[in-house]
Amino acid sequence: MTYMFQFLIIAAVSFVGELLSLVVPLPIPGSVYGLLLLLVLLITGVVKLHHIEKAADFLIQIMPMLFIAPAVSVLPIFDSVADSLLAVALVCVVSTLVVMIITGVVAQALVTRKEGRKHE
Repeated sequence: MTYMFQFLIIAAVSFVGELLSLVVPLPIPGSVYGLLLLLVLLITGVVKLHHIEKAADFLIQIMPMLFIAPAVSVLPIFDSVADSLLAVALVCVVSTLVVMIITGVVAQALVTRKEGRKHE
């Protein structure tokens, strides 16, 4: 029952994010609105981490499987993107490195900040 309640919370926040994407006239996907909304709810304490933690951990564990369908759907159009394959690969590598660097810097800053608070 715990998983069902946690999935319901995540699904409800995602649904509100999709509704926001229909109402707000910005070219931002509903999933991004949902993630930002969930972040705000977690920061403000409206939703506690233990309310969604097990379901979120499960979704992270199966995340690679969730990318199988989109990867397979690219196969029929492979011929049309084959000419741009090197450029696409380069963009993927560069963007992955940028995301990793930014994530590492932010994580290190948060750890340093948290350690600074412990010593106060």
